[in-house]
Amino acid sequence: MIYALILFAITYVLMLAFSKYRPVIALCSAVVFMVSGMLPADQIFSSIDFNVIMMIAGTMGLVQLFIDSRMPARLADLVMERVGTVQAAAVALALFAGIISAFVDNVATVLMVAPVALEICRKLKTNPVPFIIGIAVSSNLQGAATLVGDTTAIMLGSYADMSFLDFFFYKGKPGMFFAVELGALISAAILAFIFRKEKGRIERNSTPTPVNDYVPSFLLLGTIVLLIAASFIPEKPSITNGLICLTLLAIGLVYNFFKKKNLDAITGPLKAIDFETIGILVGLFLIIGGISNMGVIDAAANLLAHLGGGNVFILYTIIVWASVLISAFIDNIPYTATMLPVVTGLAANLGIDPTLFYFGLLSGATLGGNITPIGASANITGIGILRKEGYEVKTSDFPRIGIPFTLAAVIPAYIYLWVFFH
Repeated sequence: MIYALILFAITYVLMLAFSKYRPVIALCSAVVFMVSGMLPADQIFSSIDFNVIMMIAGTMGLVQLFIDSRMPARLADLVMERVGTVQAAAVALALFAGIISAFVDNVATVLMVAPVALEICRKLKTNPVPFIIGIAVSSNLQGAATLVGDTTAIMLGSYADMSFLDFFFYKGKPGMFFAVELGALISAAILAFIFRKEKGRIERNSTPTPVNDYVPSFLLLGTIVLLIAASFIPEKPSITNGLICLTLLAIGLVYNFFKKKNLDAITGPLKAIDFETIGILVGLFLIIGGISNMGVIDAAANLLAHLGGGNVFILYTIIVWASVLISAFIDNIPYTATMLPVVTGLAANLGIDPTLFYFGLLSGATLGGNITPIGASANITGIGILRKEGYEVKTSDFPRIGIPFTLAAVIPAYIYLWVFFH
């Protein structure tokens, strides 16, 4: 276990220090985990979240068709007509991404909203890096708002037998949704403060950008609708969302081919798939699988369980803030899966309802990924989009927005959940 932890720590330090080489670092570390036997051969494929990989590939291709249709440019015009300053545009886009992310996977949300943000920044001749980071962290936040917003929320709902409505009102009390929205309001004010210097006025475009094809927009909208609908299907295959995204991409490619009558109609959108981003994610999935197999995550969970000394408030505090810190570096899915039975046992030993610990765990684990650029799949996806546009995101760029945003979102939820569920 010690060797796995050391290799894991070295990998993350190198990825944070050498941002240009993250795919190579992640994949090389994954190879070491596999060759050394720390990740057994029979666990390699199960460690990779193919649903996320397929969703990214399918949505990236769809988004390229969406961009080619010039719909993002048209939406950018609409946003610019309704907001007065660059600051307002940045906050509005982050909130818009958050609303979508409450019902659609965070990665898909970033891929859908980012083209609009890029188009706005292109027209305003401003740096898109903070815009995309704002969209990513807001997407991560709202993933905990509903049962269908994030994998961690789905896991909690399944484990605790919660319904979609239980996230709004649970056992006669306002539920997780309101804790998240309270954090969202305060974090929106933080975003406004971060963008306080962006006071440039937005000039309205007298001739709005014409859209040359509405089919890609309908396909993207159909993706959102189908992802929401699929979230209500019990015991569905784990790759359902990925299959939805790839199927709609295939429909879009066939349509594009018959419309343009050339091979570029297919190869163009496929070239938009960012294999560097996919490489980082595959590497990280394998690394997390390795440290999980070696007992690192179990050890972290057991350590948390022994730190509270039987005091409910101390245990709750540890669960929330340790989850924030751990999820900044460890994928929150295996961490949440490990911690759910741990916090259930803690609550049983204390003779209390486990809801406080459940929601505290969800809040901390979902939002911790906002602290580092590689703490969540949505962050990695956003950085990949920026890299393709020629913008390199420094390791310091992300915490500048992610840390104050996380604190502004977690602290209100932390207080709220204690008041209503202790």
